[in-house]
Amino acid sequence: MSRTTLDLWVGFFVLIGAAALIFLALKVGNLSAASFAETYAVDVRFSNIGGIKVRAPVKSAGVVVGRVTAIEYDNTRFEAVVKLALDTRYEFPRDTIAEILTSGLLGEQYIGLEPGGDARMLADGETLKLRGQSAVVLEKLIGQFLFNKAGETPAPQ
Repeated sequence: MSRTTLDLWVGFFVLIGAAALIFLALKVGNLSAASFAETYAVDVRFSNIGGIKVRAPVKSAGVVVGRVTAIEYDNTRFEAVVKLALDTRYEFPRDTIAEILTSGLLGEQYIGLEPGGDARMLADGETLKLRGQSAVVLEKLIGQFLFNKAGETPAPQ
């Protein structure tokens, strides 16, 4: 093999490696899921958002129907307000319930939408009427379990 052919193959593999690194960086940063489809904005209120982050997926029936665009805190109601951008291809009734779910036991958190039965659909800029179901905080769950166990007294024998 000549020197120029060898240099060409090495350059080819370096380019493939660089492309793979860029792809992995976009996947880890959740930037590869950027969509340029038209969206409409919906707000959801939660008492606890757990580990939800901006750009987290919004899913319904396992299908990604949107993304979290912003997370704010309401000083008057003392709740988190999560702003969602839902794809206009997907319509949801106004009584849709939003809940924070986890993929697997320790996986990423996402917002799940459970459609209601209202005939009217959500419109751009609306807030879901029913407050969303907050995230399950594992530490609180373990604390409640231990507190309940400590409160139990052994049965007299």
